[in-house]
Amino acid sequence: MKSLAIIIAFAVAASADLLPFAFAPLPLGSIQPQGWLLDQMQLMADGLAGHEYDFYLYVNESSWLGGDQEYSNLNEGFPYWFNALVPLAYGLNDDRLKSQVQAAATYVLQHQADDGWIGPETGDARIMWARFPALLGFMQLAEAEQTMTDMVVAGMQKFAVCMNNMLTANYTGYLGTSDDLWGRARFQDMIISLQWLYEHYPQDNGQILLDNMQMLTEAGYDWAYWFLDAFIKENLYDVSLDITNALFQFEHGVNAGQGLKSGAVIRRFTNNDTLLASTRQGVDWTFKYHGAASGTILADERLDGLSPMTGQVHNLSELCTAVETMYSLSYLYEALGDNDFADRSERAAFNALPTMLTADWWAHQYMAEPNQGYSQDLTESPFWNVNTLGQTFGLEPNYPCCAVNHPQGYPKFLSNSFVTVGNNGLGHALLSPATATSTLPGGNKVTVSCNTKYPFDFSLSYTASASSAFDLYLRVPGWALSSSVSVNSGASSPLKPDRHTGMAKVSLPAGQSIVEYTLSADTTLDLRANNTVAVYHGPLLYALQIGEDIIAQPPRNWGNQSDYPSGYAPTQSHDYTINNLTAWNIAIDPSTISYQVNLSAGSDPLPNPIWTSGGPPGFMTFRGCEIAWPIEKGVPTNPPQDRTCTAAPTEYTMIPYGAAKLHMAEMPIVNLTSQRVRGLI
Repeated sequence: MKSLAIIIAFAVAASADLLPFAFAPLPLGSIQPQGWLLDQMQLMADGLAGHEYDFYLYVNESSWLGGDQEYSNLNEGFPYWFNALVPLAYGLNDDRLKSQVQAAATYVLQHQADDGWIGPETGDARIMWARFPALLGFMQLAEAEQTMTDMVVAGMQKFAVCMNNMLTANYTGYLGTSDDLWGRARFQDMIISLQWLYEHYPQDNGQILLDNMQMLTEAGYDWAYWFLDAFIKENLYDVSLDITNALFQFEHGVNAGQGLKSGAVIRRFTNNDTLLASTRQGVDWTFKYHGAASGTILADERLDGLSPMTGQVHNLSELCTAVETMYSLSYLYEALGDNDFADRSERAAFNALPTMLTADWWAHQYMAEPNQGYSQDLTESPFWNVNTLGQTFGLEPNYPCCAVNHPQGYPKFLSNSFVTVGNNGLGHALLSPATATSTLPGGNKVTVSCNTKYPFDFSLSYTASASSAFDLYLRVPGWALSSSVSVNSGASSPLKPDRHTGMAKVSLPAGQSIVEYTLSADTTLDLRANNTVAVYHGPLLYALQIGEDIIAQPPRNWGNQSDYPSGYAPTQSHDYTINNLTAWNIAIDPSTISYQVNLSAGSDPLPNPIWTSGGPPGFMTFRGCEIAWPIEKGVPTNPPQDRTCTAAPTEYTMIPYGAAKLHMAEMPIVNLTSQRVRGLI
């Protein structure tokens, strides 16, 4: 096996021109949320995300803002928060949140070192990694806040020169430090910011920016090598530690989510089309062998494989992994145009993300289980690298990174939802209720507003206005059975989406237009490990509805699990235990599944909050039965292959996974007819 002690990925040849995006993103602030997405982002602003600047140690007292509180020597807490809060503030156009990020950015830039270093570190403590999310935040702020663009760009350019000096001096701060794994695995995030500078504000530093991209790549970890040559398809617990330890930089779940886009980012400045195959295979294999039914990556810090229980370790998926995966997949759709990438981003956004947040967005899980029959402090940890509280909801139930990083999820989903297509087209890439206003590359001023309950309903109504004729592109998801459109009350006609991108063109005249876009969906089954099944309707995953007994207590410190002092956090902040009131050990007969819609719940508008039991209008019923399902180390192990009913079959309900904080999403299959024939029920 190729040694990974130091990987110089490959000789990178930089091109003077960056490859264009297949679909170019709009500047931050061009898209505003509507409907249920507006509700969710407002809940975020009113919840933990919108108040961390006011009280949370790792933001409010961060060393980046003159304090001394960090959860690690990487000093990443503030940069994570900043990268997330900028798109939340400007997506909502929220003055309170905008004042937070503007004040924070001003302080950081006013304290920029003379040599251009951004951040509180000096000397050998300078590790580049935390600059990567920080500069993503600055990039977004410069796009959205014109009053700060000059100051922010100047600071970013000054740092680019500092970075160049460090990289040319034996990769100082990037290679050879005790914590260089994180930067070398996630370098593509920094390159995104450098490419943005190169395209929009190169000033006199164009070659420096290209050189930085090249050096970051050459000394970074080679994701193409992982995707093509070293990828581990098996459960990692069945592989020698000598192998898995050497590849940990690729196996780490958050790294894996961020690394999905690496090849597409590098290809933009190298024009290296061999990266297309490695990128597509990387996405395919990551989800085929380590993907959760909810659309995220199964990794309890380290990739887990598909089985909910592997050896003595229970599979989980980290909240940071979910939001980073969403962002990578949306970037990949913009860069390469594969419809599958957009489908996958939506699946994670509508399933993996919301199930890990309480409905009020004040508490979150560090890790989610695909099958979670209860959420409580365990007597011992059955996980690879998570404490006994990691799968409970709270302020910081485990490592604090997810407390500060999770708010990027929906804001970046929103900011990548509309894209430009060619010179005179606007495309709806990530379907959701939103309004986009843009001057297209050809100069046409366009506003398109989408009123929809999608993904809870499959009708999307667009109101468009344009100074001259333009093309509206509608993405047709890969799961759609059919799609149709009508313009200005005209006859409905089927759409003919592009086979690669899923985009279908609808030509509209100058002035006002009304477009009605309709999709049809069916219930689909995905066979999972251990003869289990995941059930979908459209992009939504459905899971067994389990009765909940919710017990609140004061928020705890992640390190010693002691209560924070009274008054530290706002009164809305709690940690939670959720006990099950109904059985979770249920087997399903898939032949009995019936999809239904609660019409009263489907009235306009959708309930707010939506991601809670009784919120979404759709649900499913099925017949199943309780089975003997062992518990190991406090959590359900793999379901037994012997699926004998231990109680009479009855009807059960499934609700959207994102609304089910307790859930069984990979349910063991049972044939009730066979059970009756055999006299077992």
